Amino acid sequence: MTQETYQKAVFIKSAAELSQLPQDTGLEVAFAGRSNAGKSTLLNLITRQKGLAKTSKTPGRTRLINIFEFAPNKRLIDLPGYGFAEVPKSVRENWQRTLGLYLQQRMCLRGLVILMDCRHPLKELDCQLITWACESKLDIHLALTKSDKLTHSEKIKILKLVKAELAADPVYNSHSIDVQFISATEPPGKSGLDLLEKKLNSWFSGPKEIISEIISPV
Repeated sequence: MTQETYQKAVFIKSAAELSQLPQDTGLEVAFAGRSNAGKSTLLNLITRQKGLAKTSKTPGRTRLINIFEFAPNKRLIDLPGYGFAEVPKSVRENWQRTLGLYLQQRMCLRGLVILMDCRHPLKELDCQLITWACESKLDIHLALTKSDKLTHSEKIKILKLVKAELAADPVYNSHSIDVQFISATEPPGKSGLDLLEKKLNSWFSGPKEIISEIISPV
């Protein structure tokens, strides 16, 4: 699969409930993260389309599941951001319930990319999401965004911290979780986009491909 494949992505629909999603067939990869982690920016980077995934000046406003299709029955799923918006407790609980059900019940879900600001990784809600994904036996890829904000030595320190926390938790330790840095502002070859696309390609190519460890250049 080439970058041109993802450039073909088009917006299909938004869904407020799981019942509004496309038929549970084909292959999907979902993107999730805190509301200020840069999820829309990353999706636009992957598809080389600046306005495909709408960014908001107020993180957390998007409360819908957005579906993008780049080939027949192959979709990128933009899940609602979490952990930032000042919304009623009942709304937050509904988001969590919908997200949990999606991870547990969506049979065509091939993998989950969890975005975290590299300066603030593994917050409580991030860890909760990783746990849900592990329990659902999903392939997980952690994308540490905004890596251009860190120096080389800071990247090494953060990477060691994340890997140590993952190794220390028995739930995470028993599950294969890839980790990489990524930046939307750095040039090709340094941004980490090629590594993320390699992972997406493995998920969308059918049979499970094991990538033992993916680490972006630091």
